[in-house]
Amino acid sequence: MRDLLTRSVSALVYAAVFITAIFFSKESYLVIIGVFSLISLWEFSKIIQSKSYLSFLVLVLLSIVTIYTLDVEYPSVILGFSLFCLAILLYYLFSLKKIHYANTQQKTFLKYIYIILPFFYLAKLPFINSEYTPSIIFYIILLIWTNDSFAYLVGKNFGKHKLFEKVSPKKTIEGFLGGLVFAILAGFVIAKNSIIFSTVDWIIIAIIVSVMGNLGDLVESKFKRQANVKDSGTIMPGHGGLLDRLDSLFFLAPFVYLYIHYIM
Repeated sequence: MRDLLTRSVSALVYAAVFITAIFFSKESYLVIIGVFSLISLWEFSKIIQSKSYLSFLVLVLLSIVTIYTLDVEYPSVILGFSLFCLAILLYYLFSLKKIHYANTQQKTFLKYIYIILPFFYLAKLPFINSEYTPSIIFYIILLIWTNDSFAYLVGKNFGKHKLFEKVSPKKTIEGFLGGLVFAILAGFVIAKNSIIFSTVDWIIIAIIVSVMGNLGDLVESKFKRQANVKDSGTIMPGHGGLLDRLDSLFFLAPFVYLYIHYIM
């Protein structure tokens, strides 16, 4: 009972801080994303046993550049490179091959493609035609929470077939499908109460969030299993590290950005 209370309070504080920052102003959103990214980068550095501070400097510089260039559309080749790098991580996930990061250069590269590049697209995601639209990021987070909650509930009560047992033993196919279905339903509800994007767009975004969010969670699980650690950190009592809560959001951000800015 005490553990449940700890988890609940921790989750409520996290949600309250995040949502308040999203709706208060674009500056507060960028600040909270920057702080969350730095903490996640620190946690990930511990997982892969990297002591280099270069990546932190790069993230700070990228944050400054992002703030001053929010109205600039960067070459699509940068997005393509980011998606390609995340696809490489998915290759290692599905092939069950070990991700090698023996030297400083490999560890720095991993931090760059796994945390720093996705941060850039997460920061840019709620800006449409240079105008800050906080409801976009709020609805995406709502879709993530819906997917995760119902994946857990359906998996716990009906899960029989393992989704990816060698990486995440508790995830089931039934849980994944349950989360996907309810995320789509949530996308439909959001569309009916939102003045941005069509119903079809929100349903497609919900599918991207569910699928890529789950894959992002599995990629982080692979890193943790390879490093033989349970959580990315201890900053959130009862939940683990901040990266454990943000792995889905970081991973799916470039893919949702691709859909909203290049396909929709």
